[in-house]
Amino acid sequence: MAWFLVRRLGLLVLALFVASVIVFALLRLVPGDLAVVIAGTEVTPERLATIRAELGLDRPLLAQYFDWMGGVLTGDFGRSALTGSTVTSQLGEKLAVTAPLVISSTIVALAFAVPLGVYAAMRRNKADGVGLSAIGQLGIAVPQFLVAMILIALLAGSWGLPSQGFPRQGWDEFGRATRSLVLPTLTLAAAQGAILLRFVRSSTLDVLNQDYMRTARAKGLTRVEALFAHGLRNASIPVVSVVGVQLASLFAGIVVIESVFNLPGVGQMLLRDIGNRDFDKVQGTVLLISVVVLVIGFLVDVAQFLIDPRLRDGAR
Repeated sequence: MAWFLVRRLGLLVLALFVASVIVFALLRLVPGDLAVVIAGTEVTPERLATIRAELGLDRPLLAQYFDWMGGVLTGDFGRSALTGSTVTSQLGEKLAVTAPLVISSTIVALAFAVPLGVYAAMRRNKADGVGLSAIGQLGIAVPQFLVAMILIALLAGSWGLPSQGFPRQGWDEFGRATRSLVLPTLTLAAAQGAILLRFVRSSTLDVLNQDYMRTARAKGLTRVEALFAHGLRNASIPVVSVVGVQLASLFAGIVVIESVFNLPGVGQMLLRDIGNRDFDKVQGTVLLISVVVLVIGFLVDVAQFLIDPRLRDGAR
């Protein structure tokens, strides 16, 4: 276990370093000049050079990178050149919206996708099992923004749920804040749950066809008893990977849902900062999102190692 963790931690550190280099390099290739955004298009060349010097944009790229990484290693992910606010403080405020949305939607998706996926596999030759499988496939095909529009039309009025915005006081207005996230949560959960349902069904079907399941049935266990006693642990291995990928993709691609529901989260902030060419803030935000994604991948690897004894045997 210790050697496995050391190796995975080493890969995590290497991946974080590569991610930081890629983020820094790609943002330098984006067209636009922050100094022009700050000063305006009619600025004189002398004033433009002064602003670039104040922002450190006239320094060599390698020096800029090491200065930035030096701050990151001390918890300073940069500062907005337009507002002067730190990336860390802004992200803390925006994550108060995005993180609960991602976590709650994942919990809701798991709550209905796992039992329904198992049920669909157990009833694969029955009408209800085929119907659940078809619903899961349909859920994958329908775009998220269309699901959002349907839920707004069906539930916003009858349930009294807000279809746009988030309270200015944030979670100090707990009731309003919670109601504001109900429809976005259901939208994301529908998309996640459809994918999870299909994976749970496929994984369960694979387990049901294994020799050890037939042996358990021959010893007198029913199919349900054999599945719960011997099969669910093996069936959960690929599902854990899918959940990890979905969590990572949600953090990295929440922009659409936050735009549809006008939520002041990380995705909306990042989209606005890109439009304003606030590259210092953008690179700090993107790096922090990359850290979250890579850490989730690391935790998925650890979870699979603990669940699957074959991986533990191979690590010895």
